[in-house]
Amino acid sequence: MKIGVSGASGKLGGAVVAELTARGGGHELVAISRSPEKLSGTVEARQGDYDQPATILEAYAGLDRLLIIPSADLRVGVRGAQLKSAIDAALEAGVGHIFLISAAGTHEEADPSLGAAYWTGEQHLIKTAPRWTVLRMSYYAESMADEIKMSQGQGVLAGLGDEHVAYVSRDDLAAAAAGALLGHDHEGAIYTATGPVAVTGPERAAIVSELLGKPIGFAVITEEQFRAGLSQSGLPELIVEAFVEIKHTFVNGKFDIVTGDVQRLSGRSPKSLRDVLAQQLV
Repeated sequence: MKIGVSGASGKLGGAVVAELTARGGGHELVAISRSPEKLSGTVEARQGDYDQPATILEAYAGLDRLLIIPSADLRVGVRGAQLKSAIDAALEAGVGHIFLISAAGTHEEADPSLGAAYWTGEQHLIKTAPRWTVLRMSYYAESMADEIKMSQGQGVLAGLGDEHVAYVSRDDLAAAAAGALLGHDHEGAIYTATGPVAVTGPERAAIVSELLGKPIGFAVITEEQFRAGLSQSGLPELIVEAFVEIKHTFVNGKFDIVTGDVQRLSGRSPKSLRDVLAQQLV
């Protein structure tokens, strides 16, 4: 069986390729990236750019299974169009089974919402592909670790309200994706990769306090205050608006879901937020 990973030079893509390689099984692996020179290892590397359909059509040729990982492009409408283009190319190339990384809580949304691209990709896949699987992800624990590193000097972690998030480790998502790609009976399934529990804002602050050995609080602030703080740090407006939207999803429950899908697909228990923060902060 020949398995392709589209978006292989990114952090998640690289982790999926590493998982697939470690699991062996005699399968042929193809790592696909718009920058194949960044890929390392013994697997076959192919050039494929979501914005250049001809390149991904060629890159997907001969694949039995393909994992499509969305790009990090936050421009309005771009990521959704990229996913549709990648799915169309995979179908034209004759890929037997298409797997798509999506986001927890995906539902019908319109641009400029971050969730619009995932909805577009999922719906296009379901409507056009004869064999498909969707793997939705909760919010990365590593991304929260990065945010904490930037704010820990202030002695407080900020939020927009009563948040509940089942943070998932990137490595656990990669292991779940690898397990799905190598497994059977996943056609037409929508999985959600989450951590073991949903964590509140105060609980997150308590974990950080314990790990750092100093008091860190949790404060609910206004959207205007949060946006102003990000703007003062010099972040581009597109990134600021993305962070604001993400903080709202923490409050409205988009990531307040806990499943056993990581263990089911990967064969191992998911790391907790504390596990990841202990690695990242200490």
